Amino acid sequence: MEPIKIGSLTCKPLHPTFVAEISGVDFSQVPLPQNVIDDLVAAQNRFAITVYRDTGLDDARHVKFSQQLNECELCPKFGGPAQPDRFSDPHLFDAGNMNLDGTLIQKDTRRWWYNKGNALWHTDSSFNQHRSKYSLLLAHLVPQEGGDTQFADVRSAYDDLPQEKKDELEDLVIEHDLWWSRQIAAPEEFKNVTQHEKNAKQPAYHKLVQVGPDGRKTMFIAAHAKRVMGWSQEKSTKLINELLAHCTQPKYTVAVKWYHPGQLVWWDNRISMHRATPFSDQMEKRDMRRTTVFDDGPDAYGVPDAPQMELGGSLPPA
Repeated sequence: MEPIKIGSLTCKPLHPTFVAEISGVDFSQVPLPQNVIDDLVAAQNRFAITVYRDTGLDDARHVKFSQQLNECELCPKFGGPAQPDRFSDPHLFDAGNMNLDGTLIQKDTRRWWYNKGNALWHTDSSFNQHRSKYSLLLAHLVPQEGGDTQFADVRSAYDDLPQEKKDELEDLVIEHDLWWSRQIAAPEEFKNVTQHEKNAKQPAYHKLVQVGPDGRKTMFIAAHAKRVMGWSQEKSTKLINELLAHCTQPKYTVAVKWYHPGQLVWWDNRISMHRATPFSDQMEKRDMRRTTVFDDGPDAYGVPDAPQMELGGSLPPA
């Protein structure tokens, strides 16, 4: 596939419909000039996932660059308010397999089981009522084999749905719950969610069919999607599983390999899904740090009154 120029950037597509490797950015100059930010956002709207091989970014510039895109989420403390941070900046989410002291997270600990949820197709922070638009994941240590990140093009998957199915989905509102996806990934470990965990992340409610930043319709769906508001759990699960299977067919997916520290992958959570792939997590270290940028678009806050609408019978009937 031929490279595409977007402003000052050269974009090398890695898939026919989405994902590109980007060159032409000097990350040593963070904060970047506004015209460069504008080009980067235009590339993001076009490709949904963008890859930068050698950024030279450290924690501070990673966060500062992300904050040029909008305000960033603070890292949640699921282990309780006294849980220590592994990083100096509270905006950095720990997406690796290491403890505070640099040792490996041991198999069968709660955090090890929690990380199993990352292998499900999902979009980051859909379980927040103020959702995220971007995730920017920076490699600090990568395993010798495995540990790739797979991505799915939800826009193209939506385009290919029959019109009858699109009509069925149009007005649906979905309940997203972090602990639902963890119970799918590790049912025994998370059959009992602690009160602190429940309080830290309560469900959120978002429209299923939305318009992405490029003006194309898409679906906001993830493994966190628990049920369709107003529907039974059984009927909801059937539809959600059907849509997840449709969106993650091989023709809509691609794996991005992590080659070395300093590589950055930036994705738009509103128009894509992703999942982690296995590696030798009890033998090799994988140190990945993510910033998560709040959405500032028209659907940023979802449908917070969906539970009240459901009680009042104003949601689409089952």
